[in-house]
Amino acid sequence: MNILKKTRALFVTAVASGTMLNPLNSSMISLALHSIQKDFQLSFTTVSWLISSFYLASAVAQPVTGKFGDIFGRKKTFLFGLALVALSALGAPLSTTFLMLLVMRLVQSIGSSAIYPSGMALIRNHIKERQASALAVLSIFASAMVALGPTIGGFLIVWGNWPAIFWVNFPFVIISFILGWTMFPKDVKKDKDTIKKLFSHLDFLGIGLFAFGMVFFLWFLLSFEEKVHYLSGIAGIIFFLLFIFWELRVKEPFIDVKIFKSHPKLTLVYVQFIILNIYFYCLFFGLPSYFQEVMGLSVEKSGLMMLFMSGVSIIISTVTGKWVDKSGVNKPVIVGAGISVIGGLLFTFFFVGAAYFLIGLILAIMGLSYGIGNVVLQVAMLNESPKPIIGTTSGLFQTCRYLGSIFSSIILGLIFGEEILAEKMIIIGEVLIVTGLVSFFMSLWFSRGRIVTLKIKRA
Repeated sequence: MNILKKTRALFVTAVASGTMLNPLNSSMISLALHSIQKDFQLSFTTVSWLISSFYLASAVAQPVTGKFGDIFGRKKTFLFGLALVALSALGAPLSTTFLMLLVMRLVQSIGSSAIYPSGMALIRNHIKERQASALAVLSIFASAMVALGPTIGGFLIVWGNWPAIFWVNFPFVIISFILGWTMFPKDVKKDKDTIKKLFSHLDFLGIGLFAFGMVFFLWFLLSFEEKVHYLSGIAGIIFFLLFIFWELRVKEPFIDVKIFKSHPKLTLVYVQFIILNIYFYCLFFGLPSYFQEVMGLSVEKSGLMMLFMSGVSIIISTVTGKWVDKSGVNKPVIVGAGISVIGGLLFTFFFVGAAYFLIGLILAIMGLSYGIGNVVLQVAMLNESPKPIIGTTSGLFQTCRYLGSIFSSIILGLIFGEEILAEKMIIIGEVLIVTGLVSFFMSLWFSRGRIVTLKIKRA
């Protein structure tokens, strides 16, 4: 089924207004931690689990819910995810204990995680023309929510304290649910026997091993900020090895690990996306502290400075979608990686001590590289993914985003230590140069051979 032009905008809006909920809620919580800590009389370490648990649950839930969508239907999974977000938006403000609030936060994470892989699969299957442009809209919504989440959260907290950051989900959930209910084609109807058969063949052991591996591995990575938990790292490796061993032998695996060998370009996309997010989140997490502690800027002015990067990223996403529709992914992926190297060089040699105009220009160049890379890698992931498991591969793609953000926080912690100094920004610049170069050479390898295009034939 191909979506008609007049309904295309509503279809994409339904997906975009749902998929934006995960990045919005992952970034908006940052300014609410102080209020929550005060209300529940907690230490910062305890209350920070509202952030860490969200990352952990999302990293596991994205591919798991994607798999459920592949089996039971993408529309059902998408709408179910929205229902979970609505439940958390209602239950979190009513929480009488921190444990209840944490549970509601986990429900929010799982629900918002179920939306993205199902939404990507719906676009892949039903938006046949100018598919990259449709994906660019998703990228714009997600990038805007990541960039503006803290600002939105700040205004909401002033208006209605920390419960307001949960209430704000309702308008987006309602819009996405109504449009999704009416615009999305019905899932292929399966009788009860077929559903029972699919459910009985679901690889629960593989899902469990993957979940435990991710939880312990991410716990190990997150521990770098305080005291390193080596035991959790060892446990994560063991669970991942068991997961690979099991998946290679089971008849119907949760994730067919052989796909990473049979589809090397898909593997390359995942690695490049991790690197791209290390690059971006080193800036996203590191620059606000630098602006406030070293340059002495206020929170408002720091936010405005960040708009040079995030604003350009949002604008270029639309252009990139149209570019990829016309020329394919090869040239854009090389250009985006090349610009990241240029941005890293400018950041290293000219950023510290520069005038505001030059700082804004350097950040705009870096935003240019992220905006291009974010869209083109989404498209490349869809192109290289086998159609029957697009929900699962889309979920893994988002897991790579979380890995990149966590790796960036580790890098910043190791570089900054206990004090943020101007000289240390140069070291971050060198890290950006290295990640940019790695991404650039990987993009050259990705683009060799046949030209991958988005000229999809009409259904």
